[in-house]
Amino acid sequence: MENAEATSELQSRLSSLSVSSFSGIASKTCDSNPLDRLQSTDLSQPVIHPDNQSQMDDNSNTKGLQQPTKDEPAEEGDSVESSTAEKSSHPEERKALPPLQPANTWTSVALKELKAKLRQEKDSVVTVYRGDIMTVHVPTIPEAKRVCWEFATDGYDIGFGVYFDWSPVTTRAITVHISESSDDEEEDDELEAGPVVPGDVERGSKTAANSNLGEILPVYRQDSHLAVQAGSHSFPGEGTYLLKFDNSYSLWRNKTLYYRVYYSA
Repeated sequence: MENAEATSELQSRLSSLSVSSFSGIASKTCDSNPLDRLQSTDLSQPVIHPDNQSQMDDNSNTKGLQQPTKDEPAEEGDSVESSTAEKSSHPEERKALPPLQPANTWTSVALKELKAKLRQEKDSVVTVYRGDIMTVHVPTIPEAKRVCWEFATDGYDIGFGVYFDWSPVTTRAITVHISESSDDEEEDDELEAGPVVPGDVERGSKTAANSNLGEILPVYRQDSHLAVQAGSHSFPGEGTYLLKFDNSYSLWRNKTLYYRVYYSA
């Protein structure tokens, strides 16, 4: 009888206790439908996700990721500005130069006579040192129709070529420029729009890409120590002739040059 009363009293006390009576345990209301939070482990059965779980999964997958946005059509002004920028990024196309007629060239055996005559004229006998290029600038003039040249050397040959600069003529004076390379010559001479790159003088050097400079006669080694080298060219228009005496290929020998340049009607 006492045992029955003790048992009844214990059950009464236990029923009066709640979960919150124990420290470290918090009471929480359970979900009304706990099965919604569980997925079936039976692979033969389709898994059905509740609507609220699908939304939660969608939000969790896209959280922190930037959603792609559709490209907005460019404004009309932007397209025009972009096309203008593209055009400006390309180098300006070079204008085509008028064609140049080939030069008339010939030789003469009157080597001694020419040298004797030019020794009496001022600045007609010069020394082109080893590695140097001497360029004679001859502008066109209204009173003439062609330019002519004659030259000879002592003992050894020399490279020779003729070019035409279409830049407007700023002076009527014939000038001479000496340089060790075409790069130096470009820096010293404002008439030339670009350098003339020395190539193989025996095969004929070619000019660099240039918007104003045309080639009449590429630089070749001439036997000017054996015969007088002469030639002429009719004016193609307004501009400046560049007569190049090239000794850049020589490592040891200076060349004594006898030359004259004159106009013809």
